[in-house]
Amino acid sequence: MTRLILSTSNIMTGGPSIIRKPGADRSNLELTNSLRSNFLAAQQDYSPPLSATNSSPGSSYDGDQPSHRPQASVWTTRQGSDYYIPTIDWSLSGLAEERSQYDITVKLFYLPGADVKDREKYTKDAIGLVLKELGVESVDLLIISFPGMSFDGDCEWEADKRNSAQGNDEEEIESWPALEKLHTQGVVKKLGLAEFGSEKLARFLARVKVRPKVDQVNVKDCCNVPPPLLKLAKLERIELLTHNDCTDILPSGTLRELLGQGVRGAGVLSESKRGLNGMKGDLTPEWVVKYTAVVRDRGVIENKGYFAAAELKE
Repeated sequence: MTRLILSTSNIMTGGPSIIRKPGADRSNLELTNSLRSNFLAAQQDYSPPLSATNSSPGSSYDGDQPSHRPQASVWTTRQGSDYYIPTIDWSLSGLAEERSQYDITVKLFYLPGADVKDREKYTKDAIGLVLKELGVESVDLLIISFPGMSFDGDCEWEADKRNSAQGNDEEEIESWPALEKLHTQGVVKKLGLAEFGSEKLARFLARVKVRPKVDQVNVKDCCNVPPPLLKLAKLERIELLTHNDCTDILPSGTLRELLGQGVRGAGVLSESKRGLNGMKGDLTPEWVVKYTAVVRDRGVIENKGYFAAAELKE
């Protein structure tokens, strides 16, 4: 089994190809475009110049695999069972100013199909990568997005009602102690949830030790925050935030396309039907983590990016 670790680097320093487009799936487009851009940049950085090869850019193009794309081994790194796509130069990590000058928010998406019992490891690994990338020892807010949650309905009342039956209460409660541990250790100052309506949030609050301080909701389909949720949040002193993220931010098909042998793929995974080389196996996306570092006194985003992990059973 190989764990694939994908990264975007700091997307605030990227070009127009990674700028997200408006629409319902904003974060999905931002993630996929940013990953694709970082893969391409790494391929260009680590590739020998064309003059060092015996080919020209269009000399052996097969219609699906650009001849100038380097072998994956050139721009990726394997460390034990971990496979970094692309290679990460940790010497470039860190923030420009002192830690006290930043508000750092992290959002962790547990993806559908990934093993619930491994969520503690997913959380530890994801937060560890963010801390290393930013060169810090703690984050201000960690928001957790559980799979199968949304606010869909013809109105905010209906959306709130539908939300009460979504997700899996027991799995969500089972996953929370790992997050409470990070809070107790001081690694995370505040915990938050995403897409919890009034009924789900009330049930959740009654069963956890460290209560979430934030509930982040996407109201794109119902326009307004449901009144019952507003009332509960005020009573329990929970801050309500809105967002434009999609819950299933990295479906397996999207990930396979990103890493495949097509024109826009990274050339990491094989496509045996066409005899193209690469890694083979069943691919299961496990988690995605999104991080943002904002300079407090200026309100400017200095560093923003994503990591994602997937299991490849070869």
